[in-house]
Amino acid sequence: MTEMTGAKALITSLEKEGVDVIFGLPGGANLPIYDALVDADFRHILVRHEQSAAHMADGYARVKRKAGVCFATSGPGATNLITGIATAYADSSPMIAVTGQVPLGMIGKDAFQETDIIGVANPCTKYAFQPRTAVEIPEMVKKSFYIAESGRPGPVLIDIPKDVQQSTADINFPDLIKVRGYNPIIDPDLANVGKAVELLLAAQKPIIMAGGGVILSGAFSELQALAESVMAPVVTTFKGKGAFPENHPLAMGPIGMHGHPEANRIILEADLIIAVGARFSDRSVGRFDEFGKGMNIIHMDIDPAEIGKNKSVDLAIVGDVKSSLRTMVKMISKKVTKRGFENEWLKRRKELIDYYSETLKDYPREITAKKSLKKLRELLPPESIVTTEVGQCQMWASLHFDVISPGTFFSSTGLGTMGFGFPASIGAKAARPDVSVVDIAGDGSFNMTENSLAVSVIEKLPVIVFLLNNYMLGMVAQWQRTFYDRRYMGVEQHNCPDYVKIAEAYGANGIRVETMSELEKAINSALRSELPTVIDIPIDPDEDVFPFVAPGTGLKDMITGA
Repeated sequence: MTEMTGAKALITSLEKEGVDVIFGLPGGANLPIYDALVDADFRHILVRHEQSAAHMADGYARVKRKAGVCFATSGPGATNLITGIATAYADSSPMIAVTGQVPLGMIGKDAFQETDIIGVANPCTKYAFQPRTAVEIPEMVKKSFYIAESGRPGPVLIDIPKDVQQSTADINFPDLIKVRGYNPIIDPDLANVGKAVELLLAAQKPIIMAGGGVILSGAFSELQALAESVMAPVVTTFKGKGAFPENHPLAMGPIGMHGHPEANRIILEADLIIAVGARFSDRSVGRFDEFGKGMNIIHMDIDPAEIGKNKSVDLAIVGDVKSSLRTMVKMISKKVTKRGFENEWLKRRKELIDYYSETLKDYPREITAKKSLKKLRELLPPESIVTTEVGQCQMWASLHFDVISPGTFFSSTGLGTMGFGFPASIGAKAARPDVSVVDIAGDGSFNMTENSLAVSVIEKLPVIVFLLNNYMLGMVAQWQRTFYDRRYMGVEQHNCPDYVKIAEAYGANGIRVETMSELEKAINSALRSELPTVIDIPIDPDEDVFPFVAPGTGLKDMITGA
């Protein structure tokens, strides 16, 4: 045991968990924690808004596949974290959010900057702790990391009253902990895996639907081995984009509302779907009652709560998908030799790809979203990390930016949080400073967190903002064009601001391009630069994202715009 303050106990506990970076903003209720940080060996990244601290911790976590850490003070500081915490919860990203709180004796008295953040955060965290003594802090920290990183990952909140931070006690740091009632299932049921293998080998037109769970578990080689062992085409959910190399001969790209048309079409023709780490969200499958009719469905997921939640399935395999896939591949290898690429099902895959590549035409301008993203993919090293904002930019990325190196593409998919991509890219760069990091952005989404340019410059984290700029809230405008007879309201941003001047004001690079040759030069310049770069790419405000599956319809009702 060692005598120390609660604040020092927190910092020491984080050190013992291997934390190296903290994203945060100090305030009155967490000043003791920041005082203890002075003597610590962490890299503290000072944010300009607490929401961005959470997004940075989230981006860091998705790259590292370990919990990111963010700090905020009480009241508005804590509530500002909530959007980022909810984003991480929706996308199963591990995070530890540490908030200051008013002293114990003031809780419930409407004290200055008091908020019941435990009550606020409970619906969007895996668990929320509030230590009442300094002695409790080390055990709570260790439990928090275990809960956040095990099973289906997610955020955990630790809310520490100020007097608990300041109080001194003899502190013990446990090596082992047990969380009562929390026992995530890791190893799959071998009997169910065996049944899945039999169904898979009996199928004539099998298809694999890979979700975000593949990325979370790092099951990239196992997924590829399964696909190649049975020669099954692979589609992904948007959250699963990057789970499978999109230049692979079996890849079909994402399905869903703005999925690849060939992927949306082929999954309707399958006789068996094996969903790996996917949750059958409405944005991926459209109408639950229509999707998967007349097919066998196998669902593999670490979270038993996902089984049957949105879609009834024929067989469920609960457990870590990496372990489940590895076991399945071993069983298959004992039953069959690897199949060849020449079969009718894969011929159908090629037919669909060829058909839609000829049918869907780009807009007749020199610079379009599609051409810009194709050029970015051409010039960007395969191992580079890409984040996206939310809106049309996100869906254009789904359609036109191929992920080659698995696990290098991240977006806010479940919550759809505008403003996520840029701070998340900074967190990703902090996790992997050795690779290029790009945020594919729209002007509406970038406007929400562009003040993080200051963080990127000061902390020497030179990310690239690839800004598809139509001076519109583009996705909302597209819906108003499609469903509301072009009756625009609240979507036009009237050519403001000047993003080159914004970037330069923060000490970053700003480049506006007017031609494809200028865009190529800008990308190459940004990749070489030691400063963050905003590339402002003007596109037509009327440019739509196609294909499009309207809400309340199924994948068969896909609108191609052709």
